[in-house]
Amino acid sequence: MSISIGIHDLSFATSEFVLPHTALADYNGTEIGKYHVGIGQESMSVPAADEDIVTMAATAAAPILARHGKDRIRTVVFATESSIDQAKSAGIYVHSLIGLPSATRVVELKQACYGATAALQFAIGLVQRDPAQQVLVIASDVSKYELDSPGEATQGASAVAMLVSVDPALVRIEDPSGLFTADVMDFWRPNYLSTALVDGQESIGAYLQAVEGTWKDYSEQGGRALEEFAAFCYHQPFTKMAYKAHRHLLNYCGYDTDKDVIAGALGQTTAYNTVIGNSYTASVYLGLAALLDQADDLTGRPLAFLSYGSGSVAEFFAGTVVAGYQDHLRTEANLEAISRRKTVDYAGYRELHEWTFPTDGGDHATPEQTTGPFRLAGISGHKRIYQTR
Repeated sequence: MSISIGIHDLSFATSEFVLPHTALADYNGTEIGKYHVGIGQESMSVPAADEDIVTMAATAAAPILARHGKDRIRTVVFATESSIDQAKSAGIYVHSLIGLPSATRVVELKQACYGATAALQFAIGLVQRDPAQQVLVIASDVSKYELDSPGEATQGASAVAMLVSVDPALVRIEDPSGLFTADVMDFWRPNYLSTALVDGQESIGAYLQAVEGTWKDYSEQGGRALEEFAAFCYHQPFTKMAYKAHRHLLNYCGYDTDKDVIAGALGQTTAYNTVIGNSYTASVYLGLAALLDQADDLTGRPLAFLSYGSGSVAEFFAGTVVAGYQDHLRTEANLEAISRRKTVDYAGYRELHEWTFPTDGGDHATPEQTTGPFRLAGISGHKRIYQTR
C-alpha cells in the first residue's frame, strides 16, 4: 500500500539588508525598466557581514522545530552551491545551532540550483523506508556575481527549510518524475573563485532544453496531462525566466501561449523571488511559498514543479495540495522576513559584497550587523565561529 509523503511544513529566511534595483540603476545608468520589466526584479537581499548560508538556514529551520519538535528528525539534508567548506557539511553547524540530537545523519548536496529537489526526493525515499521518521531538508544560498557584471542584478540570498513526512500538511509529492541531465558549461564556479561565472545566453538555452527534456520523460513515465495543473513553480534565476520557460513548455506541447494564461499559471509564484533575488537552491521552493500564501483555496489541486540546476540537471514533478493546508502556512512570518530587511545604499552594498575574511588563520571578528537569531561571529585558526543571539 502506498503512503502519502511530502512537505509537512515550510519556513524561509533571508538577509538583514536589501538593495533596491533603483539604487543599482542609479549607479550604473541602466533604464529601470530593464530590471523591473526585463528580468522581473525589484530588489535583492544582501547578507550582513555576520550572515551566511548557515545563519540563514538555522533561522529558517528553527520555527519548524518549535512547531514540531525534534524527536522524529533523524536526517538533515543541506542543499547549497555556496558551500563554506570543502569537507564539512554546513548542515553540521545548523545541527548544533538548532539543538538537534547527536543521533542524526547530516549531509550536504550540490548540483547548482537543482540540489534541493534532489534533497527532497532523497528525503521521501528515507521516509518511505521508515515512516516514523521525518527529514529536515534545507536549501540555503547566496547568489553572488562580480560587481558591474551582467549577473549582478540577479543576486540574492535566502534559505528554505522543509520538513518531509508521511501524511504531510501542505503538499503531497507524487510519482513519477521527469529527469534530464546534459553536460553544458552555462554556469559554474571553480574552487579558486568566490563568484560564479555564467554564460547568460547559453544558460537560458540550456534551461529551455531541460524544460523539453524533463517534460518528455515525465510524459513517458505516465505523468499528468499539462492542463491538469493549477499552477507551475519554476526555478527563478530571475522571475521573467519562469515566464520564458512556461511559454516554451506550452509551445513544445502545442498549446496557445496567451499572456493571461501564462500569468495565471505562475504569476503568484514570483512574488517573493521578485524582491529577494536569486537564491539558487531555495528559489523554486520560495515560489511554492509565495503561491500557497497568496492563492485562493488550492485544496486537492495538482501543482507542477520544474527544478533546474546549471551544468545541467533538471526534474519535473507534481505535488497535490492537502486539505487544511492553509492552517499550517507561515504567511505572516514570511512577509515579516521580507519587510524587516534594512535598505542599504549602493556604497554600503559594494562594501558588503567585497567583505571577506583574511586567510592567514588568525583571529578575525565580524562586525555586528545582523539582528537575526544566529550570527557568524568570526573565524579563529581557520575555524568558523557561530553564535546564538
